[in-house]
Amino acid sequence: MTTTQKPTITLTLTPRAAEEVRRFIAEEPAPAETVGLRVGVMPGGCSGFRYSLNLEDQAAADDVVIESEGIRLFVDEFSGAYLNGTTIDYKSNFQESGFAFENPNATGGCGCGSSFTV
Repeated sequence: MTTTQKPTITLTLTPRAAEEVRRFIAEEPAPAETVGLRVGVMPGGCSGFRYSLNLEDQAAADDVVIESEGIRLFVDEFSGAYLNGTTIDYKSNFQESGFAFENPNATGGCGCGSSFTV
């Protein structure tokens, strides 16, 4: 019998980001004991990769599940390689509001803040 160990991934929500995620979770008819935030990376965007955030009822079998600020984060193995060490914040000002990623793996980005280069 072979067991595969999931990679170790560090991913952090700031308290402000966690507050916003909780607000979105409260608006969803998802089971509180299993719901989480899927944090992903997808090919595309103006810099090569783009971030993806979605609420999901439960983790997939091959996800790494991380808890940050009381929120379950679901990360697939592909995304984990690009997200390790990332901090997710929520910013709001007169011009815009949304989640912001501080990713130590990114070597470049664009003005929109939702895509990056590695």
